[in-house]
Amino acid sequence: MSRAGLVPLRILMSEQALGRIGHAIAHALGRRAFEPVVAAQTRGHEPRDVDVAFISRDVTGLSTKHRVLEPLEAFYGSLRQSPRLAWVHVHSAGADRPIFGELKERGVRVTTSSGANARVVAQTALAGILALAREFPTLFEAQRARTWTPLIGSLMPRDLAGQTAVIVGWGPIGRELATYLQMLGLTVIAVRSTAEPAADGVETHAFEDLAQIAGRADWLVLACPLSDRTRGLLNAHVLSRMAPHARLVNVARGEVVDEPDLIDALRAKTLAGAYLDVFAHEPLDDASPLWDLPNVIVTPHSAGHSDGNEARVDRIFLDYLREWRL
Repeated sequence: MSRAGLVPLRILMSEQALGRIGHAIAHALGRRAFEPVVAAQTRGHEPRDVDVAFISRDVTGLSTKHRVLEPLEAFYGSLRQSPRLAWVHVHSAGADRPIFGELKERGVRVTTSSGANARVVAQTALAGILALAREFPTLFEAQRARTWTPLIGSLMPRDLAGQTAVIVGWGPIGRELATYLQMLGLTVIAVRSTAEPAADGVETHAFEDLAQIAGRADWLVLACPLSDRTRGLLNAHVLSRMAPHARLVNVARGEVVDEPDLIDALRAKTLAGAYLDVFAHEPLDDASPLWDLPNVIVTPHSAGHSDGNEARVDRIFLDYLREWRL
């Protein structure tokens, strides 16, 4: 028994996380003792009977929701074999991996690190907008071909000031990006779960209204959670309403987009281009046309990666831990 007269709290985490914040966990729990449980790296050796679990970035590693590698699968094994499990905290901003739905059905509390990488994702979305606006795909292609291709004539970029960005999702990412874009002189329209005004002076619509306003977008930015309302939100119907010069930025989830419909629009040039960090299936299949479309920038679900995230996620977990009692 602990000094508080309670059985120590068994917290599952990686060896790296324990080394970083083990002392801080003890401080956050006060008089309640805890027993660190180091996650297994291989299946068949999973520790069981944990009370709390912290899924840090190093646990997820290169796994995706569609391809779960062995260290993460072993961690999931521990969660499934722990009947006392009461709470899981995850480094990501979303909890749409199948395991989290499974845990919630068992009554396990699942918390996320929403906001930890919001500024980084917003900066990456801005980088995508600037790269497309300044015709970087064309310039990079010309560089590889050693061809001097000034941006004049038909390649002349449009001024960003005065353009309109429709931002789908008004969480920490959407709000941060809106600030950047407004600073550059763009008009921002918010699309979110409700049509209630998102902020002073920001026109706001609900998700279901996207088709009605899509034609006004020079930039359509997806930064929303994946839900029943947002799955397949951007489809052929919405794309058909968009202007041919418009471009898409997706830093949300791949499933928010009907990918075949998007490919058709990009091929037909009824959509001018896209920056895509997320995809319907990850890793993106090497046969996907998206790799080779000249008007598309593809990145491997890395919009939120930055070396400061680890400390921010740790702080969020510790804050939750201070408020939480088993």
